[in-house]
This record gives sequence, structure tokens and C-alpha cells, in this order.
Amino acid sequence: MPAIEVEGKKIEIDEDDFLVNFEDWDEKVACALADRLGVSQTCPLTKERIEIIRFMREYYKKFKAFPVPRYICLNVHEPKNCTYEEFFDPLTAYKIAGLPRVVAYGEIFDEIRKLKF
Repeated sequence: MPAIEVEGKKIEIDEDDFLVNFEDWDEKVACALADRLGVSQTCPLTKERIEIIRFMREYYKKFKAFPVPRYICLNVHEPKNCTYEEFFDPLTAYKIAGLPRVVAYGEIFDEIRKLKF
């Protein structure tokens, strides 16, 4: 499994650069992921990016769901396309925020079919 190194500690990521363990995240891990994904090569990340990422993490912790991009921007008082402006796309922001892999709609049904109730 791939990993990134942050301050001498190996942090596991999957093949699509999603953090394997939600609790491994901190702002330094976010910087390393942003660098890996080509979003930012400077640390710390900008205040706007950190606000977006923190909101995403808090939302995910509370609801166990991914926040909708426009809702994120509304809550951090940024323009309605802030996730696209700051991170290229929301998926990249989810990765930098250390959220788990996003499951595609069709994948859920494929997994349920495999269970054969």
C-alpha cells in the first residue's frame, strides 16, 4: 500500500491517494497530500483552504456523509465555487481533508448483490 512520509512517520494512503485512517490526519498531513496532488507546494496551506478542510472534516465526523460543495462554501463564507477555486474539484478537497474514499452509487449496489441475503 502506498504511503506518504510526514515528519518521519509513514501515513498510509490508498492507490487513489485517499487517507486510509481518518485519525492520521493533521494539517501537516494535509500539506503533504496537497503537495502530492499538485494543489499546493507551500506549507502551511492558506487560511481559506484550511477553513474548507476543517469544515469538511467536522461535517463528516458529525453526519458520516460528505458535504455538498456549495454547502461548504456557504458555511465558510466563501464564493459558491470555493472548493473548485481552491482545490480544482471537491474530490481533491476530500482527499486533502483526509476523508475516506467516496463510494460511487453503482458500487453500493454491486456490494449489496454480492452479499446474497
